[in-house]
Amino acid sequence: MRFEPGSPVPRPPGDGGRTERPPDAKGDGFAGGCISLILLLVEIPVALLLGLIAALSNWGRPGEQARALPMDWAPIILLGGFTATVFVIGVLFLHSAHPFAGAVQLLIAAMALVCTIAAWHDQYERAHPSPPPPKSGMPHAPPHPTAHL
Repeated sequence: MRFEPGSPVPRPPGDGGRTERPPDAKGDGFAGGCISLILLLVEIPVALLLGLIAALSNWGRPGEQARALPMDWAPIILLGGFTATVFVIGVLFLHSAHPFAGAVQLLIAAMALVCTIAAWHDQYERAHPSPPPPKSGMPHAPPHPTAHL
């Protein structure tokens, strides 16, 4: 039996190295493109809704910025769940021999991961504000009002 590089199965010597591929060994490019387009059309409204939820989570609280607020984990968890779902769908597409659809899903997952990290950073900055800058000069008591008379 002859073993061809890149082939996990040894082939008998009489077939000339050519074997018939099973019809479902490679995904149809058209089907992969259609599946990718349909999922993209579903994911866009979901992503917009999650972005709206993340943006509105801080809306209407302008007076509370003076003190440190606890982190709001809802937008981070929602965006993280969306990211994980899109990533798993992309891996499943790659596994089921739809490389175009899988690549599109993984690119969307990468963009969603960037949005998730940005939402986490925004919440972290809100919960842990930077301290005010120190005042210049030596700390001392204000001068007595009659000192200049």
